[in-house]
Amino acid sequence: MRESPRAVAAMRDEAALLVRAGLPPDSAFAFLDASPPLQGDFQHDVAAFTKYWQTGAALRARLPAKPARHADEAAACDLILREERKARESFLTAHVDGLYRRLTKDRSRFVRAEQLVYDAAALVPGLVPTQEAVRHEAGQKLKGKEGFEIDQGIFLSHVFAHAASGRHLCHAMLLPRRESAERLAHLVEHGSIDLGAAAVSRIGRASVVEMRHPRFLNALDDTTLDAIETAVDVAILDPATGVAVLRGGLVEHPKYAGRRVFSAGINLTHLYHGQISYLFYIKHILGFENKILRGLAQPELPPDEATRSTTEKPWIAAVDAFAIGGGCQHLLVMDYVLAGSDAYLTLPARKEGIIPGAANMRLPRFTGDRIARQAIMYGRRLECDSPEGRLICDEAVPPDDMDLALVRVIDGLTNSGVVSAVANRRGFRVAQEPIDMFLSYLAVYAREQAYCHFSPALIANLERYWDAQNRRL
Repeated sequence: MRESPRAVAAMRDEAALLVRAGLPPDSAFAFLDASPPLQGDFQHDVAAFTKYWQTGAALRARLPAKPARHADEAAACDLILREERKARESFLTAHVDGLYRRLTKDRSRFVRAEQLVYDAAALVPGLVPTQEAVRHEAGQKLKGKEGFEIDQGIFLSHVFAHAASGRHLCHAMLLPRRESAERLAHLVEHGSIDLGAAAVSRIGRASVVEMRHPRFLNALDDTTLDAIETAVDVAILDPATGVAVLRGGLVEHPKYAGRRVFSAGINLTHLYHGQISYLFYIKHILGFENKILRGLAQPELPPDEATRSTTEKPWIAAVDAFAIGGGCQHLLVMDYVLAGSDAYLTLPARKEGIIPGAANMRLPRFTGDRIARQAIMYGRRLECDSPEGRLICDEAVPPDDMDLALVRVIDGLTNSGVVSAVANRRGFRVAQEPIDMFLSYLAVYAREQAYCHFSPALIANLERYWDAQNRRL
């Protein structure tokens, strides 16, 4: 109960807003006064908070769909969601450990993040959206979505902030995908494998992962991540090679037709049209990028540098034309970056309105804080063949020489064995980005990226800088 005069006055103002939006006065006051106190007992609190969230959902259901709301209706919906999210933060602060234990059978079962959120929806109704609720909005443009997936970000933020649960989820995401063993067998037998949005082949003693999304300049979206992650698994596990390479495939765009490009980052057309899920960001940062950095985990051993419990290889990036956004982020987990002398790097987070993965944590290690902030917050472009670009790129060669240069770099990293290379990358990693540091970053990233993804500013940026409303799918 809100007892102070200020709290009572605030509740009256909030109730008046809900009434102006067309909601019944009794229901408005009842909801605003119904946020349940925590009792500390999991089952009791689940029942009480679920009832509260259901009350809020019922009130929101009385309002028109988002595109049809007038100002008071939009403000009323925001108020209800805000109050519901305060309750979610409170519930998770008290119960994230017990909830995660129940979802994973006391951490004896590994559940990937994209499944964990929907398991949580079934166990604690109202805490996070159901798969049906997310699927129902999937066909709408981003500006028409309610932003229910923000609650997935709140939930995952609390999981990452809890040391044991966060480590266990990171472990789950570092395990090879279920289909990777079968794909590896195909590679071993045939020497290459085509996974659609990615492919794996061999050059000498290197497994080469090629990202393929030719119509969209090898951009990343919900249709590409699984294939790329599986390809990364296969490349790391390939018994015939000692290093791995990440490169972009040939594209169709008239400006670059017949040429390779590394990656255009997140698919902004898909983003604007609502075809990028919030979980895209989590799968990206915790999936193949983290596997490139840390290697593949084993179920029986938590990933840890001191115990050498991951299977890993040194990684080379071959950057043709450009590495934009997510493409640039990939370079920050590489052991060697080879680039065409005409290539460039950008992290256009300011023009997109999102957080560029783990670049806020990693890029300052390469460029220093000032250049990192200029790149992320002010859109500074870095030419690969420049003093600033060479802080990220190890070598820049003429574009026509990329194939031969890549063979040379592969030979240079493998002709004396790769045991010390793996040992040294572990040494760098434990000093620069131990898992606890990564999880602390994720605890912030998971929540903040969720709010960014559904921000009106993101829509405005896409329309202003990308002409997104006129782009075809």
